[in-house]
Amino acid sequence: MSKNLIIVESPAKAKTIQKFIGKDFTVISSKGHVRDLPQKDLGIDISKNFEPKYIVLDDKKALISDIKKKAEEAEVIWLATDDDREGEAISWHLMEVTKMDPAKVKRIVFHEITKNAIEAALANPRELDVNLVDAQQARRGLDRLVGFELSPVLWRKVKPQLSAGRVQSVAVKLIVEREHEIEKFNSTSSYKVEGLFYPERDVKIELTGELNKKFNKQENAVAFLEACKNADFKIDAIEKSPGKKSPAPPFTTSTLQQEAARKLGFSVSKTMVVAQQLYEAGYITYMRTDSVNLSAFALSAAKDVISELYGPEYSQEPHLSAVAQGVQPRGFLRLSAYRFLQQLVRPQEHFPA
Repeated sequence: MSKNLIIVESPAKAKTIQKFIGKDFTVISSKGHVRDLPQKDLGIDISKNFEPKYIVLDDKKALISDIKKKAEEAEVIWLATDDDREGEAISWHLMEVTKMDPAKVKRIVFHEITKNAIEAALANPRELDVNLVDAQQARRGLDRLVGFELSPVLWRKVKPQLSAGRVQSVAVKLIVEREHEIEKFNSTSSYKVEGLFYPERDVKIELTGELNKKFNKQENAVAFLEACKNADFKIDAIEKSPGKKSPAPPFTTSTLQQEAARKLGFSVSKTMVVAQQLYEAGYITYMRTDSVNLSAFALSAAKDVISELYGPEYSQEPHLSAVAQGVQPRGFLRLSAYRFLQQLVRPQEHFPA
């Protein structure tokens, strides 16, 4: 047994890390959560300050025994679950259920599964973040309190199999309110006029123009078109002004989902499944993030490549906007090598308007 035991969440991630880490390390997987609230009971003692009553999942009992044995044999235990609330909670549950010696435990996080990222994480361990664990427990408790209490009411009063939830119930209310606003809205129609103009009969150049006003009635728009049938039009002036276009920032979770839906027709769940598989295989950075930051190592490596292939004048560090106010950055996301390099090649492209 190796003296270092690394515990991650997924078998695919464990397999990828084991390929490039030293023989002094053994990488195993918890296969996600190992404990949860019981399915048939509320599982929260409200009289004792909402104390949760966790149980080991049935399909994880043998795995827990194996993890406990390997943890006892190891000299150092590296908890390497995801860098978010759920990942922090999984590490905490593992410590609790296997009764790990805290003196042997180190918490590490990384946002990409590469040799450099793993080595950097091992060189910079931290303590378990109790605040993140408490945040996850509060979130799980609210899910149970709302869903467990309200869902049966829906079954009796509305329809069987419906469910209520901490998020979905509020979202449904917002949708209903918005639908009521739509029903009350009095719509009006207006008509715009567009024209196709050809400078010369034999030249295949087509210009599009739009009238700078709209008509409230269709007959007025038709009358205007009738009056223009035999009119001649000319270009009065051409104005040119400089413009610039900056490349899109790296994806966050929401922008990744939006682009995947728009360009590929993916559902949110399919997008996240595919992203999870790419992350575990080491092809993208962690996909649950609100941050557009890029790692210093990735920026430096890309800068060297671009400078060598195209010249240093094309290698300019991107100036990315900060994350939205009120969100917590949890890493960064790089969907592909092309999108990443796009940040450094010609970050400001000038063109005539």
